Amino acid sequence: MKIQYSKQAVKFLSRQDSATQGRIIHAINKLPNGDVVKLQGRPGYRLRVGSFRILFDRAGNVIYIMEIDNRGQVYK
Repeated sequence: MKIQYSKQAVKFLSRQDSATQGRIIHAINKLPNGDVVKLQGRPGYRLRVGSFRILFDRAGNVIYIMEIDNRGQVYK
């Protein structure tokens, strides 16, 4: 399975401390396991990692990470 990151996702990860980066990347690498829910009203899925939300979509063997942000900001 191949994982691609958007520019926003890479930027968000680079601003986090190394412990937080490790938690998020570890959760992404374990997809599709985890707290994954299909989004309502728009395409894609959401992965919950603590207070962070990772919005992603799947296309065959590729997972595209669209956005990573804090819980209150990601859906705006």
